[in-house]
Amino acid sequence: MTTRITTPQRPQPGQRALWLLWLAAALLLGGCADVKYTLHLDPDYRNHAPQKHWPAAPEQARYAYVGQLLGQDNLVSEDANQRNLGVKVLHWLVGLFDGSEEKITLKRPQSGVVDDQGRVLVTDVANHAVFVFDQAGGKLQVWEMAEQSRRFVTPIGIAVGADGQILVADAELGQVFRLDREGKPLGSFGRGLLTRPTGLARDAAQGRIYVADTHAHDIKVFDDAGVWQHTIARRGEGEDGLNFPTHLAFADGRLLVADSMNARIQMFDADGRFLQSLGQRGLNKGNLTRPKGVAVDSSGNIYVVESFYDTLLVFNQGGEFLMPLGGTGKDVGQFYLPSGLWSDARGRVYVADMFNGRVVIFQFLGGT
Repeated sequence: MTTRITTPQRPQPGQRALWLLWLAAALLLGGCADVKYTLHLDPDYRNHAPQKHWPAAPEQARYAYVGQLLGQDNLVSEDANQRNLGVKVLHWLVGLFDGSEEKITLKRPQSGVVDDQGRVLVTDVANHAVFVFDQAGGKLQVWEMAEQSRRFVTPIGIAVGADGQILVADAELGQVFRLDREGKPLGSFGRGLLTRPTGLARDAAQGRIYVADTHAHDIKVFDDAGVWQHTIARRGEGEDGLNFPTHLAFADGRLLVADSMNARIQMFDADGRFLQSLGQRGLNKGNLTRPKGVAVDSSGNIYVVESFYDTLLVFNQGGEFLMPLGGTGKDVGQFYLPSGLWSDARGRVYVADMFNGRVVIFQFLGGT
């Protein structure tokens, strides 16, 4: 159906501003007050492109591309045309609209988590904020405040805390900040103890919060109240050594640490006792050079972001290398300096594709 716009008699100059203001208000409010949005995981869903799988046929597919999170482009409304016209007229009237309105978009995503409401929360150091993608609610929120009067500077690590709180590690501010479910600041911990906090993980069973203190080359452990308990590891290359640890994951009673400058993943038990190392330095697929994000899915598979070669590496629960995904680029399944990595209860794997300004989502299809 074609929409026809008719133009009334041209108003006199003295009436022009009032007429335009009325037109903008009518377009914005007339039937558009209850505009509802849908949050699509793949903004290009209208293209109906064939779903991409890994590995490629004829091998059995283990992973499928689900979509990508970009920001405002993930929000779609069938009633958006009329509303957007009203917004443009209003902006033009007050001298704000110039055709280059900045979108709300991810710029340098770092890490993320899926909370108990199914929302995907992503830290972004370039936006100095946490993006909250709420698919069920059909909305996108941007949380900028670390405290009542202080904004985030370099938010990196993020985890779900006790009672649904959201924990955010800000590397520049040197603290872990608590937010409630709606992003309201509740307090912080680690001030004076943390040098440059990056990765975060939580052991819900024991009520412990693990913080990767990158420049201190260790993992500091706090209880749910934010009280420091003890420190895991020290700088070095041995079993109890770390060298610029970055990202963390906790699953099945094990703490996994991306020991980035030692080119390996270190595994400890919940109390900090060394269990094993995963990966080794090298140039072959499956080797590690600059590991960043690390995650474990509900089937026990271990995922590691190899940031130097722009790949996602998959290992089994015992640490045996299974397959790679990715490669340098911006197409589906490619990355450009990926960073953080996380998974959810549905078997989805999320990669913070940092320099492509997006989060790429894969679905584990099962199999061994």
